[in-house]
Amino acid sequence: MPYFDAASAAPLHPVARQALLASLDEGWADPARLYREGRRARLLLDAAREAAAEAVGCRPDELVFTSSGTRAVHSGIAGALGGRRRLGRHLIVSAVEHSSVLHAAESHEAEGGTVTRVGVDRTGAVDPGAYAAALRPDTALACLQSANHEVGTEQPVGEVAAACRAAGVPLLVDAAQSLGWGPVAGDWSLLTASAHKWGGPAGVGLLAVRKGTRFAPAGPGDERESGRAPGFENLPAIVAAAASLRAVRAEAAREAERLRELTARIRAGVPELVPDVEVVGDPERRLPGIVTFSCLYVDGETLLHELDRAGYSVSSGSSCTSSTLTPSHVLVAMGVLSEGNVRVSLPAGEAGGVSAEDVDGFLAVLPEVVRGVREKLGVPVASGPAAAEEPEAGTVVVDALGKRCPIPVIELAKVWERVPVGAVVRVLSDDEAARLDIPAWCEMRGQRYEGEEAVERGAGVAYLVRRVS
Repeated sequence: MPYFDAASAAPLHPVARQALLASLDEGWADPARLYREGRRARLLLDAAREAAAEAVGCRPDELVFTSSGTRAVHSGIAGALGGRRRLGRHLIVSAVEHSSVLHAAESHEAEGGTVTRVGVDRTGAVDPGAYAAALRPDTALACLQSANHEVGTEQPVGEVAAACRAAGVPLLVDAAQSLGWGPVAGDWSLLTASAHKWGGPAGVGLLAVRKGTRFAPAGPGDERESGRAPGFENLPAIVAAAASLRAVRAEAAREAERLRELTARIRAGVPELVPDVEVVGDPERRLPGIVTFSCLYVDGETLLHELDRAGYSVSSGSSCTSSTLTPSHVLVAMGVLSEGNVRVSLPAGEAGGVSAEDVDGFLAVLPEVVRGVREKLGVPVASGPAAAEEPEAGTVVVDALGKRCPIPVIELAKVWERVPVGAVVRVLSDDEAARLDIPAWCEMRGQRYEGEEAVERGAGVAYLVRRVS
């Protein structure tokens, strides 16, 4: 069964498995001890650190291993903010950062700090000028991911790093998605990553802090990992992480070319095979193995279940698959369709085993899966029953209050064929996803979105759509 969710966790690389098994026998002792077994463990830890530092592009004494990528992010942000506390408490992040960064930003605000969230364009990319404009005399730290985890868009890290360096502000780069493909360009100050994203074992993160960066580790002190990652090192996992990082880097050029061809096939094929689909993310400046698209009139949770039954493991940023019933913050920031969202992220190398035949198989089953889900939800074809009332001439009201994604847009579609050109449809909804999906529907259909207004009774919003063709 093809596994198409490598951006969440990549399959364990064969080199990682070999290194893990070998180091279980050789690396079980305390590397801080001076007896024979401890010295042997220390040699393994030092070798792993040197290999990881070479891949990152930093000195070995600038890099520590943490218990996860999330821990690396939290420790890096807290340490950098703590080291520059006297200079200010202003933090800059992009609106599409990983949740680990955004949670750290929320915690910083709760403790009295200030945060600027830099927006992105419809491809998910930040404008370097917006980062430069956000810098202030009291800015302690800026954060920017190297590439987005949901849509694959690569960020202009080098340009942002240059602006931050000119202002004397350190830049922390979350390189979890990109480090397996190559080093991060630019004069960054801190970098984090997670081994299970490139085919290493889960439970190993990297935190690099370049010399000259003010850093004050948060929490109680510890003699291990320069005081930045307390606790006994998981040496077998660290060795496996470093070995697999070196291995995937050796394969990166070949695998990048292969996966770009496969994802290009999906990007081109999905809109041709499935009606009412929006492919999101930058078409060129993106990671090799990620392609993301959203389908109108589709319940994301049902879509993922049906694809799983067909043998394809994918993920989604749709609110319909979330316990909070709110759309992905990444898709919201981009202003693109969130309903029926599918992220295909192809694993690299032999461990993933994804072939052109697997991609063709996915493209073959997807249209029928989407059609089946739409049919179950009662999506109209040419025309359907009008679930609306007409309180006044030229205005149609669709009451979708209490109904969740993707029902508000489906109700809009049901009346659309009977709406005259020039008329306005008021879609009443209290579903947060509608704020994103209705404007996206208008853009996809070439209609005019005229904003929102408060509903006269109860909670919810009226979204105004004018038919122009």
